[in-house]
Amino acid sequence: MADGESSISEAADAVEEASDTKALDIVARSGFAVMALLHIIVGAIAVAIAFGQPGQAEATGAIEQLGANPWGPAVLWSCVVGCTGLAAWQLSEATLRSRHLPRKQRLGKLVSSGFLAVAYGSVGLSFAGFAVGVRGDSGDTTRDFSTAVLNTPLGLPLLVAVGLTVMGVGVYFVVKGLRRGFKPELFRFEGTRRGRLIDSLGVAGHVAKGIALNLAGLLFVIAAAKHSPEESTGLDGSLKALRDHMFGPYLLVAIGAGFICYGLFALVRARFGRM
Repeated sequence: MADGESSISEAADAVEEASDTKALDIVARSGFAVMALLHIIVGAIAVAIAFGQPGQAEATGAIEQLGANPWGPAVLWSCVVGCTGLAAWQLSEATLRSRHLPRKQRLGKLVSSGFLAVAYGSVGLSFAGFAVGVRGDSGDTTRDFSTAVLNTPLGLPLLVAVGLTVMGVGVYFVVKGLRRGFKPELFRFEGTRRGRLIDSLGVAGHVAKGIALNLAGLLFVIAAAKHSPEESTGLDGSLKALRDHMFGPYLLVAIGAGFICYGLFALVRARFGRM
């Protein structure tokens, strides 16, 4: 039995060493850059929506913008590679690289990095879908998901749980921003004027993203409470709903600017952050 466990450990060490390559590092960093660019585009669309312009302020809308040029297919496939590499890196963080951590930290890493691996992988699939001509709308996808959940025996509590989970992630981003919990990810410019600017981008970006996620999660809860899946329209729908309120356009501009700040912070993170 001990020999078997030793062999498994040695195999895991070999796989971890193989995954710890410069090539994966470069591809994963390019994936971070792709995610940064998506946030910048979503932020710009949100600001445009505040001034009455059309657009989808979510990932598929940003992907559509990236693909709308003569180099679109090449750009989209490059983004597929970047997101896939980033998902693979997060998966290795969740499993191989966390094997030697204490049990509690290992479990936390499995949940956090595992979730990110799935999230980045799904974005990569969205890029691939657009690259082959299968274009989706995240609002429709969210409504279909809510409908499917509500049609299950435990649909109501499940959809509430989904909404509360999304809101929990939003609260996490707000707290992380206000407490500057992102600093361990990017400490190269600590104590410099450039570092203070990067910190400001990180705070504004994390808080804005957290607020947007809370709005999106709230729509899931409202959809469950009203038993009306069409109420859950994802990030784009939650941001557009702000337009109809008295101070909504101002808040929408602030959130859009915050997304742009988050994207700029993430670009610096992609280049200089800890991997």
